[in-house]
Amino acid sequence: MPKPGHHSLEEVHESINTTTKKSFWKRTLSFFGPAYLISVGYMDPGNWATDIAGGSQFGYSLLWVLLMSNIMALLLQSLSARLGIVRGKDLAQASKETYSRPVNFILYLLAEVAIAATDLAEVLGMAIGLQLLLDIPLIWGVCFTVLDTFLLLFLINKGIRKMEAFIIALISIIGLSFLFEMFFAKPDMHEVASGLIPSIPNSDALYIAIGIIGATVMPHNLYLHSSLVQTRKFNKNFKGIKQALKYNFVDSAIALNLAFFVNAAILILAAATFYKNGMFGIAEIQDAHQLLSPLLGSKWASILFALALIAAGQSSTVTGTLAGQIVMEGYLNLRIEPWVRRVITRIIAIIPAILTIVILGEGATGKLLVLSQVVLSLQLGFAIIPLIHFVSNKKLMGDFSIKFPLKICSWIIALIIVSLNIKLVFEEVSGWLASAEHPFYIWAVVLPLAIAALLLLVYIIFSPNIHKKTRKEKHVPHIDKVLFNKLPSTLSYNKIAIAIDFSQADKVGIDTALKIGQKNTKYTLIHVVETAGALIYGQQINDHEASSDKKYLESYQKILTDMGYNVTIKLGFGRPKKVIPKFVNEETYDLLIMGAHGHDFFKDILFGTTVNTVRHRVKTPVLIVKQ
Repeated sequence: MPKPGHHSLEEVHESINTTTKKSFWKRTLSFFGPAYLISVGYMDPGNWATDIAGGSQFGYSLLWVLLMSNIMALLLQSLSARLGIVRGKDLAQASKETYSRPVNFILYLLAEVAIAATDLAEVLGMAIGLQLLLDIPLIWGVCFTVLDTFLLLFLINKGIRKMEAFIIALISIIGLSFLFEMFFAKPDMHEVASGLIPSIPNSDALYIAIGIIGATVMPHNLYLHSSLVQTRKFNKNFKGIKQALKYNFVDSAIALNLAFFVNAAILILAAATFYKNGMFGIAEIQDAHQLLSPLLGSKWASILFALALIAAGQSSTVTGTLAGQIVMEGYLNLRIEPWVRRVITRIIAIIPAILTIVILGEGATGKLLVLSQVVLSLQLGFAIIPLIHFVSNKKLMGDFSIKFPLKICSWIIALIIVSLNIKLVFEEVSGWLASAEHPFYIWAVVLPLAIAALLLLVYIIFSPNIHKKTRKEKHVPHIDKVLFNKLPSTLSYNKIAIAIDFSQADKVGIDTALKIGQKNTKYTLIHVVETAGALIYGQQINDHEASSDKKYLESYQKILTDMGYNVTIKLGFGRPKKVIPKFVNEETYDLLIMGAHGHDFFKDILFGTTVNTVRHRVKTPVLIVKQ
């Protein structure tokens, strides 16, 4: 569990140093990356359905809605980045400091529901893409999406830069796919330009427009962006913060405009193929895929469409997991392994997808996609409104609080998005009531939840203005007593245990132990034989590796003893993560030193990390040294 006041995404916090970049371009590029992870949420499979429906039914006339929603998204994401850069806190952490514990818990649950709904859209999108590309049953595609858990773990272990590169590669696949699609479709550019002029043909177009906006601005992206910008290390003075804000805004502008291009390309493709040929009822992704090849005269049109859909689903699911980690750590101060987090989130998304396919058939997946967007709409206001409050607070943001004109624009955008999303939810619930055989359940469950959500929304709007004081978390209780009354003037290590595995890490571990030890310090070298035989037979094993390890350990002891150090050895058999804690807890050691080797992907998945497990099982302080 992370300590109070921990950093957001602590394993990659300030892992990219921008201060060492001397040239303008290298410094600029060092800031680029976070917004690309954000942008995938604006081109996920949930957006495809609304874009296809808008293009097939109304041609190019709703392009302006995409442009407007992109401008809204750019402003909101820049506010999110500002919060993370200036205060060094993500949106969840800032909310925890501001609202009461019950309110924060509800906000946490809403954020988790939104992330699960987002993941549901990614599951369906990837499954549909796999079905279209490989001609497999949709339910198989849904099950295959579990495998991306291992991909995510691999990317996290490789560092934030590798993850950003992977996401940018997927975005490139999406962008190039639709670039070729535009070449096949040959849209009328004059009509495309006319679509940027605001117009609403009829009430159905208004409904689609609301859906486009609701699917564009994603609540989990606001949590994610405020955290990802903290992966960059920069000078925390006025000039450094101002520079970071500028570079991150440029990063956001480029990335979100790429997302706008993809969404616009989907809508234009639907308009140039389906609307032009009088196919106004195309709203399902599967139908769009099947009709592209005959209408455009190239089999590559359908293949590229499916590839782009898979890339969109895969890229979005990676960022959704990061957002889940941020939300859980920020609101609950609870940290679990990323792959465990991923599996839980994915199972929550897969269950409704499988049930829908089994009970209602593959044709109902489109409705499930729309439902996921409705759920997202419900949560959106609970992320936007606190964000605007936080970046408007001059006491906490100082000179970097947003100015009055930007504040007005932010509240107008929040009002538009929340109002349109409430209307979308209202329309959907009305449809359910009209078609439901037993509407009592909707009245008994949905209506009370809607009223409760509305009351909570009103509370978070006015609460920061009523309670001006921010709740400050006391990181260390009675810090004066802890620092001055209880700590000894010097630290004395009389007994030090050193975990040995006969690798390069041993040298660093032993060197460190000798440097911090005293003349009378007693050193214990611990090694665990972890062969298959040792796991089964324990101390009774007498194979070549066990005897070899014992000789190596004794040679270590002899070298150190000849140098004048008091050294004993302990040889164990079995799992190091179990045997080392047993040895250490049997005696009273002042310190345990362990070497860290970095990450081994497959071993981490199968066995977990020894260091991580041992440090939770011993009472002795642990010093981790890296080779």
